[in-house]
Amino acid sequence: MRSLGRLLPTPTLSLVLLVVWLLLGRSLSPGQLLLGAGLAVAIPLLIRRLWEPLPRVRKPWTLCRFVARVLWDILKANLEVSYLILKPGRAPRPGFVEYPLLVREPLTITLLANTITLTPGTVSTNIRLDRSSLLIHVLDLDDEQALVEEIRSRYERPLKEIFEC
Repeated sequence: MRSLGRLLPTPTLSLVLLVVWLLLGRSLSPGQLLLGAGLAVAIPLLIRRLWEPLPRVRKPWTLCRFVARVLWDILKANLEVSYLILKPGRAPRPGFVEYPLLVREPLTITLLANTITLTPGTVSTNIRLDRSSLLIHVLDLDDEQALVEEIRSRYERPLKEIFEC
C-alpha cells in the first residue's frame, strides 16, 4: 500500500487528469487509455514537491454556511449591479479600497480574494507582498469603512473560523 502512495501521491488528481484526457481525446482506444494513464501518474509525481499541504477544514458546517452566503451574495450583487447600470440618473462612483487582512495563510487569502472577485461589483486587484492587505476595486463605493467591515464580517471571519487560523 505504501508503494501505491508513492506512485499516486494524489489519486483524485490522477483520476481527474485521466478523465479529462479521455474526454478531450473523445476516444477510449487502448492507446488513449495508456497515454492518459501515463500522464495521470507522471504529472502528479512531477509536481508533488510544489504542493503545499492543505489546511484541514475545522468547522464543516461553518463552511456550508459560508458557501451559501457567498452564493446568496453573488445573486444579490448581480441584481444590484444590474440595477445600478440600468437605472437612469446617478452614475456609479468607482474607487479603490485597501483592505487590511487579519489572516496571513496563502489559502485563506486566496479564498477571500476569489470570494471578493466572484461578487459582482468588486474585484481583488493586488495583494501586498507581506500579506498585510488586499487592494479591491469597487464599482460603486459609498462608504469605505462600511465595505471593510462587511467583507470582514461576512467573509474573512468565517474563513478564519473554518480553518482556525
